[in-house]
Amino acid sequence: MRVALSMLFLLLSAVAFAQVKRTNPPTLSKPTGYMHVVEVTGPGKTIYIAGQIALDKDGNVVGAGNMKAQAEQVFKNLQAALESAGAKFSDVVKMNTYVTDMEQAPAVREVRARYFGDTVPASTLVQVVRLARPEFLLEIEVIAAVPAR
Repeated sequence: MRVALSMLFLLLSAVAFAQVKRTNPPTLSKPTGYMHVVEVTGPGKTIYIAGQIALDKDGNVVGAGNMKAQAEQVFKNLQAALESAGAKFSDVVKMNTYVTDMEQAPAVREVRARYFGDTVPASTLVQVVRLARPEFLLEIEVIAAVPAR
């Protein structure tokens, strides 16, 4: 009986959590810093984080004219937003990045790598003509998936 209850508990625990599977199919090119496919199955909570820009908590622009400094602030903002919803960067399944200068993308990638490590999301990076205000050089939005609580 004890073994049966233990097995039932393990089975219910496995069913009760969202599962995230990250893959790069061999039929697609090998990406750098992102995954081609992220699947979320099972019960869970999906968190949508609005595009974050380089504003500190008081609304001041951080790193005017400096893509890396702005990326640092954007990722700090993303971290704060994720934490407020009970998530972390390893829970992010999709990221959209908008930059005003693709030549500066390596600075964004460098910062991104520190926050994500090896657990990277599906990702899109595009250059735009302009963001909401001319001093903003990038904006990043994410979607995260966490187990239901």
